[in-house]
Amino acid sequence: MKQARVFPRWADFAKRWDPTSLPTTFPLMKNDEILSQITEFCRKADMAESTFGRRAVNDGKLVHRLREGKRITIDTLERIQAYMAASMAGGVPPPRGLQVPPEKRDPRGNFRFFENRQKYLLFVHTCSEKRVIADRVALELAAIHPRPPALRLFDAGVGDGTVLARVLRATHQRFPHMPFYVAGKELSLEDLRLTLEKVPDRIFEHPASVFVFTNMFYSEAPWLTPASPAAAAATVWHEVPLRGASSGEFEQQIAELRPFLEQNWRAAISPRTAMPLYERPVVLVLYREDHRFLLDSTIPRPGQTEANFDLVIASQPYRALSSVNFRAKRIIAPLARALRPGGRLIGIHSHGHDPGMEMIQAIWPGENPFAVSRHELLRAVKYELGSLGRDLNFNAYADNRSIFRYDMEALPNEVTGTIGTSTAFAAWNAAVYVAQIEDDRLAEMTQNGRTLDAARDVLRKYNGLWFLDESYVISRRRD
Repeated sequence: MKQARVFPRWADFAKRWDPTSLPTTFPLMKNDEILSQITEFCRKADMAESTFGRRAVNDGKLVHRLREGKRITIDTLERIQAYMAASMAGGVPPPRGLQVPPEKRDPRGNFRFFENRQKYLLFVHTCSEKRVIADRVALELAAIHPRPPALRLFDAGVGDGTVLARVLRATHQRFPHMPFYVAGKELSLEDLRLTLEKVPDRIFEHPASVFVFTNMFYSEAPWLTPASPAAAAATVWHEVPLRGASSGEFEQQIAELRPFLEQNWRAAISPRTAMPLYERPVVLVLYREDHRFLLDSTIPRPGQTEANFDLVIASQPYRALSSVNFRAKRIIAPLARALRPGGRLIGIHSHGHDPGMEMIQAIWPGENPFAVSRHELLRAVKYELGSLGRDLNFNAYADNRSIFRYDMEALPNEVTGTIGTSTAFAAWNAAVYVAQIEDDRLAEMTQNGRTLDAARDVLRKYNGLWFLDESYVISRRRD
């Protein structure tokens, strides 16, 4: 498929694709569980079920409706639980929100930070995912309505900056005279360096721009404020007004930041969970000195920052094997809170059910790292936000709009004739990177040559290789 056809017609391939049914049950609390709690409470309290319904939620037929299988809202469930808790000894309501057990990880398998750089770079330069994702994100620009003093954009994991740079080109084309506040979270120093290399051209084309980069957690980065008082006191805030009027001058000044970044932009491994953590929070602010007056109300100051973003990009911000509760509570829910009225969060993650996954399952039958669908994730986010999500819209969309395809880019004769080792290796590398297969498992299989045979079989079968991502949007209603 020609990539030019993918947008704006919302994934033509997905219209012909027969999707595998996805789980739709959200395992938070079913009617029989709620009824069991209410029945036990009424028995102990010697209370009629109709009386319970009137006192708890002002609905005498509540229990009857639950027995008929009728659904209730999250707020109604909270009121039921709060009433039962307040009526018991101690009178403490149950804790609100999703329960997230600690995710213990092997640092060798953490594909979001301690990844194999060669594997990552080979994937980025042989597959079109970055370009296609940027095109998908750019479609959301038609639905945002920025407010003074600036259009505010947040990238929740800038990576090498390719998606952000492409989105900013499209944003400049649509809003050429509007000041931009561009914030990005990134823990990896190597990825930050790659991103900073793209800033000079962006700030030259759109001089009324403020770039802010931080290594804080998802729950902290939009507000540039660490949750821990000790971390807040240790925050390194570095503001760099760029002098000159050419991208070459800006590039030279940004390159001079290398010693500062090497000294401060450091990460450590949690001894308890093996999760990557910042050693100390850092905020790096870049803007053109000759536009300081115009950008004065946009430039962030320590202790005086806000979120209120018009557009939040959450492209592959979590591991494929992370739980739905972890994704919702630790990543997507905090980002949704950072939206301003009319703002939009677009989330994108791998979908599977594609030739790349077929290649993986030829070696590891039954392997399925993409068990969490966008529908489950949005339900979990809605539950986590509770009443704070009343003015949010959760848009999973139909498959033909949500799911889109990107390809491994190869010359026509590389997949129609004899498939060489380099092409087969690039295809295998892309498949294991997307599926996030750990290095120790790869070492066991690459010795026998079956992996390249599986790659060649898939390339011949489909005359190429492609993958599927799925997207979803959370938007805040306008005032």
